[in-house]
Amino acid sequence: MILARVIGNAVSSQKHPVYEGKIVLVCQPVKRDTKTKLGSAFLACDSVQAGPGDLVVCAREGNAARQVLGGPDDPFHAVILGIVDEVTLGA
Repeated sequence: MILARVIGNAVSSQKHPVYEGKIVLVCQPVKRDTKTKLGSAFLACDSVQAGPGDLVVCAREGNAARQVLGGPDDPFHAVILGIVDEVTLGA
């Protein structure tokens, strides 16, 4: 599971047929403080109606993405699994 901030939408004029009707978002991994960037941004299919600016939990593993989004042979690699309301640090 990866904590990430949605930083934009991905649009394409040509796409694989399994992406029809799906929204692909650009996600920037962040540290637990929710502000500091952690690594490179990646594309993830949205399964929870997230949008730019939202803090989300993502899975970057093909099997998890396929289980949430589609069939066993679909080319999904990353999926947004939830929108985070609050992060609490401490004991």
